[in-house]
Amino acid sequence: MENNTSLQQQLLEAGVHFGHLKKKWNPKMLPYIFAEKKGIHIIDLNKTVESLQEAAAAMKAIARSGKKIMFVATKKQAKEIVMESAKRVNMPFVTERWLGGMLTNFNTVRKSVKKMQSIEKMLADGSAENLNKKERLTLTREKEKMEKVLGGIAQISRVPAALFMVDIGHEHIALSEAKRLNINTFGMVDTNCDPNKVDFAIPANDDATKSISIIVNYITAAIAEGLAERQADKDSDDTDGDNEETAEAKAARFEQKQGEGDDRGKRARGAAPTKRRVPGPGAGGRRPAGK
Repeated sequence: MENNTSLQQQLLEAGVHFGHLKKKWNPKMLPYIFAEKKGIHIIDLNKTVESLQEAAAAMKAIARSGKKIMFVATKKQAKEIVMESAKRVNMPFVTERWLGGMLTNFNTVRKSVKKMQSIEKMLADGSAENLNKKERLTLTREKEKMEKVLGGIAQISRVPAALFMVDIGHEHIALSEAKRLNINTFGMVDTNCDPNKVDFAIPANDDATKSISIIVNYITAAIAEGLAERQADKDSDDTDGDNEETAEAKAARFEQKQGEGDDRGKRARGAAPTKRRVPGPGAGGRRPAGK
């Protein structure tokens, strides 16, 4: 409970509770609104804490299973925060422009990413030196332009398992694509949006930098925990594997020793002196006379 109280205090200090003007509200946000003050809706921070912890637990589980969560925030005040957080936990991100079809037409987007990577390779390994100055400049500009939009998703080879958005109203194209593909959706939802549009709605001020920062950092910490637990599971599996191998090796050595012991026993028995047989009648001896 103390944890919740301190988290609530931090959210309060960051201004997470400030919603939009009453005239801009979405009636579906009513369960998350605590009061109205000077024409502005105040978000219920108890609900924010509950929703945030639920979303964080779900994201931790996704990260632990080894799947990817894409961060989406093309709003000016959220770009830098989201990019840094996503990079910290090695997750894909979109902070410039959402290309239509980034999820629903993923294969085509992957082709653009490959093109960008081949240009990077050309510029890095010196094969672009054969081109004239103007062509090199064109390539460099094209690479920079593509990197700005596609740089955050360059490392993923498949559609992510979940999407985390800072403002679901602003990122409505990303949200509709995710829903079409049944991808889990998480989002910061202000009083002017419909919380039912996402699987995990976090009621919060999605305009203030401090508010965005505290929510995104909390989510990122949960993802980092999930990744750490996944690594720990892997390490323990490897250790168990080594122990099993050791046991198998011991068993093999024991069997080998047993086999060697049996062989020595057989050789020892084979080398024992045999009694000399006395030839009997008709076995090479002389037949006694008169018989």
